[in-house]
Amino acid sequence: MKHWTVRASVYVAVALLAWGAIAVIRPLPAPQAGMVLAAAAAPVPTWIERIDSLGAGETLSALLARSGLSGEDLRAVLGAAPALDPRRLRAGTRITISSLPDSAPSRIVLQLAQDKLVRLTRSDSGWSGVEETLAWSIDTMVVHGEIRSNLYDAFDEDAGHLPRGVRSELAWSVADVFEYRLDMSRDLHEGDQFTVLVERERLPTGAMRVGDVIGVEYVSGGRRVQAIRHVASRDGRARYFDQDGKSMQSMFLRAPVQFRRISSVFGMRRHPILGVRRKHAGTDYSAASGTPVRSIGDGVVIRAGRMGGYGNVIDVRHTNGFVSRYAHLRGFAKGVRRGSRVAIAQTIGYVGTTGLSTAPHLHFEVHVRGAQQNPRKVLESRAGAPIPSAEREQFERTKALVLAQLENGRSLLAAANP
Repeated sequence: MKHWTVRASVYVAVALLAWGAIAVIRPLPAPQAGMVLAAAAAPVPTWIERIDSLGAGETLSALLARSGLSGEDLRAVLGAAPALDPRRLRAGTRITISSLPDSAPSRIVLQLAQDKLVRLTRSDSGWSGVEETLAWSIDTMVVHGEIRSNLYDAFDEDAGHLPRGVRSELAWSVADVFEYRLDMSRDLHEGDQFTVLVERERLPTGAMRVGDVIGVEYVSGGRRVQAIRHVASRDGRARYFDQDGKSMQSMFLRAPVQFRRISSVFGMRRHPILGVRRKHAGTDYSAASGTPVRSIGDGVVIRAGRMGGYGNVIDVRHTNGFVSRYAHLRGFAKGVRRGSRVAIAQTIGYVGTTGLSTAPHLHFEVHVRGAQQNPRKVLESRAGAPIPSAEREQFERTKALVLAQLENGRSLLAAANP
């Protein structure tokens, strides 16, 4: 009886201990997605990146050799991109070379253009290459500014958030829109204001460029000129018209030297005359020797040769009794001789310093029915041809949208810069 009692006590104790263990030990939580209960952190490789560029006369092989590639490895790299012709690479081509510490390069990127890359990669099976074209994203932006010295400097001062090259290109694009209405090198006045609606194109790398100018408003002394880009439905061509639906293009250009060709000589000069001065009834354009000179309108060359103090000179007869003269030229464009027909904006000669001239510049005159006239007055824009009636309704819709965007952009800029 005693033994039975002892055994019973033992059984009860064991049972109580077992029950206690079950009550205290909680089940492990079920693993959740993305949860790692225990794992060793994998080391992240640290890549060493070096940016280089081809020197003048340097070969791609030489650059890669001084970057740590040689022998068979170098030949494998050059053969990895069959479409790449190393002989066509220009000096200054940007090349990014990446490697792991204490290792030869394993990644090479050649930037052939802003949006075109060649990527070369080393793997266990050797080197491989792929060409990549980056996609441009497009949006629009509004730039507003005021003339203090010239258009070129105005974009530098009022569009400082844009890369310098983009600012220059935008200034030149605006000058091109107005080349029949305004001579951007001498018709501007301090205090004039402009607002531009333009497409902005960007790459994932951060590179930026300007696209089409959609609309411009220029205000000078109370005179307001608006230029709207209109794509004709009949032929798909883009043209610019003013707010009245008159073409921005007229019979004559306002200047014989393109603004983008002479703006670089302005530098940071702080005066509204911009290196251009009136001399008697003609106009002198300061420009580098060799700068292209263009005919201001369609016509026939009636003189191409030496003429005393004018040096090398070209005279072009236009309609309505107009004759334009271009003097001190370094030389004439190919095919330009007496009797040649020339078109508006065609290059006919090159800026020089022949004749009575002490520095490279173009002396420009306009004669009307034999009398020398002030080019600024006689070339003042006359209204261009009106937009075709079949396009009028579409143009009015485009104009309303563009002008609204210009006004909205101006308001936002004013709010941001009180």
